[in-house]
Amino acid sequence: MKYVVTWKPRRNGSQVDNEASSAQLNSLVSKWSPSPSLTIHQVVRRVDGEGGFAVLESDNAGDLADDLFKFRTLFEYTAYPVIDSHGALQHGNHG
Repeated sequence: MKYVVTWKPRRNGSQVDNEASSAQLNSLVSKWSPSPSLTIHQVVRRVDGEGGFAVLESDNAGDLADDLFKFRTLFEYTAYPVIDSHGALQHGNHG
């Protein structure tokens, strides 16, 4: 199953607090490796610096949830299950 994940940083206080969160994020990301069942197809950031989007694929939604959970204190995120456009058309969903 493919997912599009959106995220935006949690603003948890003062500028100093948010800079500390950025440092914590860099530390977490440098040590993180995705679950073996997770394929990262694309990651893009918003040009305004207020978040980003990722296209991910996994047959195990629990692994995806575990990976996202590691960043819960730093980001608000939403994971949308999606299908490729040609798949939607083949199944009669034209919207």
